[in-house]
Amino acid sequence: MKKNSPTNTPTTPTTEPRAERYRFFSGDRVLWVIVAVLAVISVLVVYSSTAKMAYDPDSDLSTVHFLRQQLIILVLSLGTMCAVQKIDCRIYNKLAKPVYILSLLATVAAYFIGHATNGASRWIPLGSFQFQPSEALKIATVLYLARQLACRQKNIANLRIVPSGRFWTWRTSRQQRRIWREGTRPILLPVFFSCLVIFPAHTSAAVLVFLTSWVMMLIGRVRIRELLKLLGWAFAGILLIFALNLGRSETAEGRLTTWWHSWTHEYNADAPKPADKLTDTERSMIAIHNGGIFGEGAGQSVMRVEMIHPESDYAYAFFVEEYGLLLAVALLMLYLWIFFRAIEIFGQCGTAFPGLLALGLALLITSQALLHIMVTVNLIPETGQTLPLISRGGSSTLFTTIALGMILSVSRQNDEQSHERPRGESILQERSEA
Repeated sequence: MKKNSPTNTPTTPTTEPRAERYRFFSGDRVLWVIVAVLAVISVLVVYSSTAKMAYDPDSDLSTVHFLRQQLIILVLSLGTMCAVQKIDCRIYNKLAKPVYILSLLATVAAYFIGHATNGASRWIPLGSFQFQPSEALKIATVLYLARQLACRQKNIANLRIVPSGRFWTWRTSRQQRRIWREGTRPILLPVFFSCLVIFPAHTSAAVLVFLTSWVMMLIGRVRIRELLKLLGWAFAGILLIFALNLGRSETAEGRLTTWWHSWTHEYNADAPKPADKLTDTERSMIAIHNGGIFGEGAGQSVMRVEMIHPESDYAYAFFVEEYGLLLAVALLMLYLWIFFRAIEIFGQCGTAFPGLLALGLALLITSQALLHIMVTVNLIPETGQTLPLISRGGSSTLFTTIALGMILSVSRQNDEQSHERPRGESILQERSEA
């Protein structure tokens, strides 16, 4: 008699997966703890940092107003996350294309019907709520790209996705038409359109989407040569945008110049700048210096009055000032932990789509947090990126929790062993065979 191999042995459902299915907080427990800690930190940061707005003589609002507002946002967002983590990944797969198209159209619509701030139309007013569709588009791009990469795992190692630089051959050459049909149109064009519509209002968000997508393609086994070509095209596109002064390239150029000046010119301690002449990043660095190792204490920040947006763009610097470098490093570790937990979830999936989805979303969240933190310590120019799940804001918090809910959904189905395995597509299996 033939002995059944481990892969052919029928599995009998156990009571454990059924019990897991009906648990409210299912999936990766470490992620649940991280989310809870970040939510508590968000309340502390927003309540204390918004004192500047509450004490404004032209404002009749109090810190309680902003605290209540943030609590409502967190409750609604965390409730949405709990609902999302119960949805089957097969539904995400089916909804990937329509969700991507709707998010893309909503982001475009924001330029015509949206609310403009600082020269950028990013928000669509929905009553008292300001909806930022680009936040939805970031997640939709990861979702759609995960689907496109997953369904091409069998032949992706031989697939070309970047067309030739000789654009006049794209229609006449059979090989170029094939590249467009099999690689460029299904994989690259969605990323290109996302970056294109996000770029005019939020340059750094477009860069974040591109880098996340590039890493996803690397994990999804796209050929290295193709990815290097893609980087070359991206670099050429950035040079063209700056040369033609498109989008917010003027703002980006000003931030680059200010950042470069801060690194190349010595600080004159004998003639310090007045507070109103300091850049936002310089104020954030003063806040970090004031915080030291153990911080000034909750509610004791001095620089929150000087920083323009301590509750959003510079939430990390504000956190360091009040709670110190030790807790700030612990906060950084929490964001890195999200990514490492996603790697663990990815390794348990076995199938391409849920694994790429979880890893791509975690990469998006962690990368945004790192960009925010690097700005506060002047490692990179100002980006305007918020600190995920901590900075004050409705759309960012909502879609961050949706992304975390989708990661938890993948983890929950790993525990239940209920992932669909279409056509034997498995990134891990393909890698081991190679």
